[in-house]
Amino acid sequence: MAEWPVALRGTTETVVTTRGPNDLWNVAALGIRAPEDGGAATATTWGNTRTRRNFHREGGGYVQFVSDPVVFVDAALSIREEHERVLDAADAWAEVEVEHVGTDDDDGTRRENWELRPVESEVVRASPATINRGFNAVVEATVAASRLDVPAYDTETLRERLRFFADVARKCGGEREREAIQRVRECVDGEW
Repeated sequence: MAEWPVALRGTTETVVTTRGPNDLWNVAALGIRAPEDGGAATATTWGNTRTRRNFHREGGGYVQFVSDPVVFVDAALSIREEHERVLDAADAWAEVEVEHVGTDDDDGTRRENWELRPVESEVVRASPATINRGFNAVVEATVAASRLDVPAYDTETLRERLRFFADVARKCGGEREREAIQRVRECVDGEW
């Protein structure tokens, strides 16, 4: 087994590519929880997603660490398929094997839990880590947007979060963060 190409802590937001039945690589967002007590990293898929189906069919995929907020929004909120398994935007990646370790229900939404083990990894671009409030706001906006149609969450509360995070992204982000938050708006039909 290989090592993760970056240090994982808490939940690390990533982009994952999984091969679909059409031999294209589906691009999606996936939160990876750091291993605890020497165990495997874990992730949860919500609902009947392409990632869930592809994990079951293929047994793995490519977890990618990206720093471009537009790439992250496109992965989180749109259907995107690529011919290549690793995106040009990946700063680092890990090919992972996945193992289904449980299923539960959250107010009518099926959640499947997975263990992920890297089998190959690469750091493509090493750069100093930065903290950009605008980028972080974009990530949080995608989380709120992805839960708009989930019965367990209050729609108006999510819309309030979207308005707040959009404001932070515009004030604290750069050009790519502002473009990314606009894409979030377009993906959820813009009315917050």
